[in-house]
Amino acid sequence: MIWYKKYSLQDVNAILAKNMTSFLEITAVDISDNALVATMPVTDRVKQPYGLLHGGASVVLAESVGSVASALIVNLEKFMVVGMEINANHIRAVKDGIVTATCTPLHIGASSHVWEIKIRNEQDKLVCISRLTVAVLKKR
Repeated sequence: MIWYKKYSLQDVNAILAKNMTSFLEITAVDISDNALVATMPVTDRVKQPYGLLHGGASVVLAESVGSVASALIVNLEKFMVVGMEINANHIRAVKDGIVTATCTPLHIGASSHVWEIKIRNEQDKLVCISRLTVAVLKKR
């Protein structure tokens, strides 16, 4: 298990219930030994003018899930985590439904984490693949 301690979905969703993640209705649906999974409904809030899922919304989902995953790995009394770099390849358009982001680690180091986040549609087809690098900083 990669997590700093045992977290429940309720714990993770308490984090996601704030700020932008709340506005976009991002919800954690699974936390396993080495992955965090969250969903986001494709509503007008996350669509671009052509009625498709906005690429920026996919990036918000990816960065949010990856950043929360990093926070769950460290002792938050001593450290904080911040995104350093994110990239995303938008593979397939989505008009409606729910997209699911699965976040798994590529690298877990003392000062940085690198995550792969795959976003899939309800037919389990890849919509977006993203890589997020997170800095782990000592709190002052």
